[in-house]
Amino acid sequence: MPTSNTDYPQGRGAPVSRFIRDILVEFGVPKFWRQRVPVASLITTLTAFTPTPGLPGVRWRLIDALAIAIGGAATTSTSANISSLLSGAAVELVAFAVAGLAQSAVLRMGAANAAVLANGASLVSNDANAALGFKLVGGTMTVATHIDFHIHYVADPQ
Repeated sequence: MPTSNTDYPQGRGAPVSRFIRDILVEFGVPKFWRQRVPVASLITTLTAFTPTPGLPGVRWRLIDALAIAIGGAATTSTSANISSLLSGAAVELVAFAVAGLAQSAVLRMGAANAAVLANGASLVSNDANAALGFKLVGGTMTVATHIDFHIHYVADPQ
């Protein structure tokens, strides 16, 4: 059993955890978030995922994502997307096509009906101060009552 602080490893370099705007950011630590989004609240503008708001000095990086339609198959619209900013431009990191959003089916990014950006660009750090979020493309979604978004992400320093 250690008898003093000197027996514990000492940290090196910049701190990996800090509060930014009252949000604990742990750089380099993979995180998971699940959010059940009512279809009625999916809109055509970006709505930030709760844990990944735009913060100064923080570049969010998507690791993996999936979507599940709840209450029925998604219909009418084109896709439910995970979006952010890359090099100052709005990008769709993952586009979950309604054709793949069958009730209770797991639709994972990169699979059929879940398009990602070319050359792994969906998995690079996004712009600093840019949120990861979701938005709807192609009109109002019907039949499904909710979409479960599951995201694995990490914070990278600017």
